[in-house]
Amino acid sequence: MAQIPKPPDGHEEASQVSSSPVPTTVLRIRSLLPSLAPAERRVAQRIIDDPERAAASSITQLAKDCATSEATVIRFCRTIDFSGYRELRLALATEAGQARGARSSTAEPSSDINPDDTLASVVHKIAYTDAKAVEETGAALDVGELRAVIDAMAGARRVDVYGVGASAFVGADLQQKLHRIGLTSFAWSDAHVMLTSAAVLGGDDVAIGISHSGATLDTVQALTEAGRRGAKTVAITNFPRSPIGFADHVLTTAARETTFRSGATASRLAQLTVVDCLFVGLAQIRYTDSRTALETTYEAVRGLRMNDDRRRRRGGTEE
Repeated sequence: MAQIPKPPDGHEEASQVSSSPVPTTVLRIRSLLPSLAPAERRVAQRIIDDPERAAASSITQLAKDCATSEATVIRFCRTIDFSGYRELRLALATEAGQARGARSSTAEPSSDINPDDTLASVVHKIAYTDAKAVEETGAALDVGELRAVIDAMAGARRVDVYGVGASAFVGADLQQKLHRIGLTSFAWSDAHVMLTSAAVLGGDDVAIGISHSGATLDTVQALTEAGRRGAKTVAITNFPRSPIGFADHVLTTAARETTFRSGATASRLAQLTVVDCLFVGLAQIRYTDSRTALETTYEAVRGLRMNDDRRRRRGGTEE
């Protein structure tokens, strides 16, 4: 049965996290990539590809490398909320130094799959990319936004979850988790049903849209309708400045999709990481009720599990 950690004494939030440094500036740039103008996107991609070289480059050199102007580099810096190139360069240099200090002797593998990769290499790359998606999502997640969403869900009449394709599976997982702790929740993946669901929501409800790209039309339309009806809206997406970014609260994932892995497991694992954070956060503030509900639901399905005697009989080892 799932275990719920007891609520901590006092306010401890993100300061307790202890893990290897994650380059949060690069994560932020990567999440904003689709929303940038073409020239700014070249600057962003250069930094993502080699942040250490960018940190060591002057603004003139970086502009030349990206076939653009210094003014574009400065505009890019302001777009990603830095006052100028000097501040960005300092952040990149600091994070590069932290990464060097934490880096293991094993080189970081390329996340893309090449035609000449061995199967062992494919397994290694997939495992690394999936684990990295979870780690970087944890680093990118805004704990203040997460807390605001948890509080809204805790007081909601119902929580409706929208997602299509791979995101629909994540939505179903969130809905099942919420039901297990006694919260009324529905997960929808059909465009028509999503819109009819959204149309009957109100100010006491929460609507959550899940979309890796943030541009899935069905999900965006349903969340828009829910917001129009007064519901509190939440987006779970890899790209906060995508069309779904209008939501009242945006929870950002940090998965990398590659040539062979569009809609890959990494993006779902990143979304599931956010879902788990929401679930455990809710369970904590409703600790007694949640624990009782989990125990009750566990008992309800325990009879459907095979005990040792039934397993032995099925295996032909009954005496």
